[in-house]
Amino acid sequence: MERRGEDLRTDRAHGARIYDYILGGEDNFPVDREAGENSLRIWPALRPHMRANRDFMHRVARYLAAECGIRQFLDIGTGLPTSPNLHEIVQEIDPTAQVVYTDNDPLVLAHARSLTLEGRTAYIDADMRDPRSILDAPEFRATLDLDQPVGLLLIAIVHFIEDDAEALRVVRQVLDVLPSGSYLAMSIATDEFDPVPLAEVQREYNRLGEKLIFRDRPAALRFFDGLELCEPGLVQVHRWRPDGSGDRNIQDRDIAMYGAVARKP
Repeated sequence: MERRGEDLRTDRAHGARIYDYILGGEDNFPVDREAGENSLRIWPALRPHMRANRDFMHRVARYLAAECGIRQFLDIGTGLPTSPNLHEIVQEIDPTAQVVYTDNDPLVLAHARSLTLEGRTAYIDADMRDPRSILDAPEFRATLDLDQPVGLLLIAIVHFIEDDAEALRVVRQVLDVLPSGSYLAMSIATDEFDPVPLAEVQREYNRLGEKLIFRDRPAALRFFDGLELCEPGLVQVHRWRPDGSGDRNIQDRDIAMYGAVARKP
């Protein structure tokens, strides 16, 4: 079904499309490019920061599939596809691995339809603020076996939820339905390492219609309450199990994201 132009909300910046533009993609609109360019002018580290976050997702996926034996994944806030995607990484380790992607951007949905592989990769068009729309979707139950552990990924997404209590509720409501032995992997925006320019970046996002909320380390840790943090715990994403493939010259002040993986007992 063809989407109407207004469904794409091209008058407002969208986090997934800004991310796409910063990383060199073409699936974005003038308002997204404006937000991206202005943010880069304010904080030039935004591009290496976003690449470090993407590299974190790659390492998390390999860790969960290769070292933890996870064979099914739920990725909430998928964003626009940038190869290698989650399913490409985990299905290289085990071709039978199952992946469910979710997002609420029609542009992401259009791409997702071309990515889905029947029986192994599915897509749910849903807003993370309404977890039931994900958990009750037929694609969720058809693709994931809730008798077996699931890897839940929320990568660079909760900073779009302004209220801490709501963000915690969203994560907990999904995690509660997953069985023991499942894992939660998150990256969480923070301004603790370079607060002055990041305050300007935040204002720019907000001016163009997109939320951007920073959380300090104690607030970020709350998402993992009751879970068993995997080594090295909650750290900046470039410091989570580095494998030497990223930018070795990156500075802590250039990374505005905490990351961690934790096991549900």
